[in-house]
Amino acid sequence: MASCLGLYIESNLIKYAKVSKDRDILRIESFGIKFYDRLGDAIRQIIADTVSFKVPISVNLSEEVYDYLYMFSLLNKNDLRKAIGTEFEAMCAEKNVNRNAFETRYALANSVEDKEKVKVIHVSSNKNSINTLEQSLGEYKATTISPIGITIANVANLKEKENVVIINMQEKTTITTIVDQKIYNVETIEEGAKTVLDSINAKENSYSKAYEICKNSTIYTMEGKELQDEENEYLDDIMPTLYKIATKVQENLAVQTIKVNKIYITGTLSVVNNIDLYFQEFFQTEKCEIMKPYFLKDSIKINMKDYIEVNSAIALALQGLGYGLKDMNFKKRDWKDDLGEIFSKSESSDGKKKKGDVLGKSINLSGLFRFNLGEKLDGVERWMLRVGGGILALTIIYSAFSIFIGHQIKAKNDEVSAVKMDTQMQIAAVDGDISKISQKTNEYKQLSDNLKNISEQAAEKSKSKKTIPNLLSQIMFAMPQGVQVTSIDNSNSRHVVINAQSEKYEQLGIFKAILKTQGILAPDTIVSSSGTKQGNVVQIVIEGDLP
Repeated sequence: MASCLGLYIESNLIKYAKVSKDRDILRIESFGIKFYDRLGDAIRQIIADTVSFKVPISVNLSEEVYDYLYMFSLLNKNDLRKAIGTEFEAMCAEKNVNRNAFETRYALANSVEDKEKVKVIHVSSNKNSINTLEQSLGEYKATTISPIGITIANVANLKEKENVVIINMQEKTTITTIVDQKIYNVETIEEGAKTVLDSINAKENSYSKAYEICKNSTIYTMEGKELQDEENEYLDDIMPTLYKIATKVQENLAVQTIKVNKIYITGTLSVVNNIDLYFQEFFQTEKCEIMKPYFLKDSIKINMKDYIEVNSAIALALQGLGYGLKDMNFKKRDWKDDLGEIFSKSESSDGKKKKGDVLGKSINLSGLFRFNLGEKLDGVERWMLRVGGGILALTIIYSAFSIFIGHQIKAKNDEVSAVKMDTQMQIAAVDGDISKISQKTNEYKQLSDNLKNISEQAAEKSKSKKTIPNLLSQIMFAMPQGVQVTSIDNSNSRHVVINAQSEKYEQLGIFKAILKTQGILAPDTIVSSSGTKQGNVVQIVIEGDLP
């Protein structure tokens, strides 16, 4: 029975899951989340707790970069690899970085936009960050190091001809698009759990407590806000990040030509209650649901939410067991990894030397080459002569083959030189055409800029006329029941001061949150005074800029 320990490592926590495979049956033997101050100590503790001293370890790549290239589908494997390498070297030259400082892998997918091309998902990571990751494991060795943006698909229940988006809200958020069971796109955005946990930790001085607050927080949809019994002060730390993630995914889907059937939600922030209902409000045609490991069946004995918390670690463990894209392993094998295998081939299956095998005989090296030509050769001498003859024959064949290859390389180099010269002539002709086009382009750009300036001036005037009526309309429809707006001051063209009152303080908090999440006022500019109570009425002043 094969096992693998998946470790998803972030700056403050580790998610771990030990997964075993018996034939086609997968089991999660142990799992959990551990917050740490010293990474090495935390890893050793997890290995001891899960009894994984001799179990392969699979970890996540850090600081990886995704680039996308499009190649003709008719290229053979070797030409495709060379073309991808050339493109990456060109990108490194543009960024003025050393290409040799990066470890790279790539995956292929059929291009949706152009059927004659393949899409190359190119992943690169700095070798220093990989070495640092391996050093943090100490005496334990990682057998698999892979990017979580691609590996997370191992957990999803993917069906044929179904297009899926996975929103993995970890320290940063990865948006993985899967087309017909194949990875098609991975986008990383800065907004994620780190922003939320850092904000709550600043108040509570504990990351573990901040995580528990997220687990115990419930967000309500617009239709269910009246069910909220009491105000959760931490929603102001959680909601803005969730809103940014949801709107970013909306923008991502809007520019794609792919019709998405389902959206899976996972990661640290997926522990917030009703997170799937919140995201469903942003996506009307796509079904949103929390992603659970596809091989687990619903049961009253299983708290599925606990497993969902460690989806990333489970995905890494599955990668170590041979699932997913095997070419995405950034761990290089060296001669030490294969040393035991080499030695195992020297013996028979029962572990004993075969009769007559020269490796099973005691050889006196001092007298090995003292052949007496007048005597009959023994078995060892005959074996040595055969080996020597074989080596000589191989040397002659290798020399002849090397000469032939040398002539072929020279001929190809001559062909390349001729093609290069012709290409340079064609480039010179193209440069002349480009110069002419540039002149015409500059004239067109000047005319376009003039027209754009006139249009912007007209649009700005129109926008200013409609700003206040639109604001009043938005506030009217967004205002919760029980809240009364007593005055709205717009003495500054972009700054708005709203005086509101209600018998319940929490209703004023909901009103403030709506102003942020619906973008009625710019979220980063919204501030409010502490509530003052006069009789049964609580009054508050909310200020912010128009978006």
